[in-house]
Amino acid sequence: MAEANSHSTMLIGDYVRDVAPTDKMPPEIKPVLFGLFGEVGGIMTAAKKYHREGAVFVGYRGMVEEEFGDTLWYLTALCRRLELSLEALLSKVVSSDDYTSILAASDMENGTLSHIVMPREVAELDDALLTLGAAASNLLQLADNADNAESLLIPFIDCYLKTLQVSTLSFGDVTRSNLAKTRGRFVAPDAATLPTFDDQFEAEEQLLDHFEIEFTQRESGQCYLRWNGVFIGDPLTDNILDADDYRFHDVFHFAHAAILHWSSVMRALIKQKRKSDKKVDEAQDGGRSIVVEEGLTAWIFSRAKDHKYFEDQKSISFDMLKTIADFVRGYEVEDCPLNLWERAILDGYAVFRKVRENKGGVVIGDRKSRTITYRPL
Repeated sequence: MAEANSHSTMLIGDYVRDVAPTDKMPPEIKPVLFGLFGEVGGIMTAAKKYHREGAVFVGYRGMVEEEFGDTLWYLTALCRRLELSLEALLSKVVSSDDYTSILAASDMENGTLSHIVMPREVAELDDALLTLGAAASNLLQLADNADNAESLLIPFIDCYLKTLQVSTLSFGDVTRSNLAKTRGRFVAPDAATLPTFDDQFEAEEQLLDHFEIEFTQRESGQCYLRWNGVFIGDPLTDNILDADDYRFHDVFHFAHAAILHWSSVMRALIKQKRKSDKKVDEAQDGGRSIVVEEGLTAWIFSRAKDHKYFEDQKSISFDMLKTIADFVRGYEVEDCPLNLWERAILDGYAVFRKVRENKGGVVIGDRKSRTITYRPL
């Protein structure tokens, strides 16, 4: 007996509605068309690697799935600007003789049966990709004249579905992952739905709800941390030939703790690991998790140096945020949406710049308000 699919059905109308708030692009058609064309190129590159290199191409399936999802996002945005129903266009495509359907027991509570529609025949991958690319090129005509939009969109959607089929991906997985990614990036989260990771533990194993930690720099150039009058951690230097004030980088761990409610490094510093649960202690608070957080912090810092430590920036690049998501995959903090990571980074660097300028100060974190602020010594 086959194992039941743990995912519920994603309705196209629900996807279109729920993804709409993530559309922050200009109302013009051209930027969306160019974005769609670029994502189709991404499908062609990733899908080819997927089938050519197989298991050697690490992360291939997720990459292909993401490219199909991003293409769907731009297609939805294009339909929104053209005032066309994506659901209606899909229905027209699959009603042709090129598609067949079978009945299935529905996952939905208010529906007993559903039709699973699939192409009767699909071309080889190379041919499917070329046809999809040509259909995407034809869509560029809409930049000058959108009168024939439907006649161009239907062939493109047909090619998209057939290429998806030959790529052996689940359309449900594509829609769900794209919706989660884009809403996590562009829609401010409901505070009540944000994850907390230690509420079920006793107070001595929780990160602090409120903390004030002093940063002081000695004449030696070393940075010292003091919490509640007690020195914590080791004195730090920049550990690099060209001084860059990385000795104050613990600010970022404290930003993680206050805003993300996660920091293996801070737990180690204040000795509040979750030792009552051996599995959590080892997998979430152990040495590997600490290395991941330190490595991620150092990587972000290396990028921040090229951008004036994010001064005057109101956002972080989507590519950087997606890399962060890859970095922390497998750890509890992966449940935090990307826009919460963005807030932790920007707010953390705002405090870091003040600590850096004054060669010290008091870093104040508050988990209840998910904030980190600065006060001079």
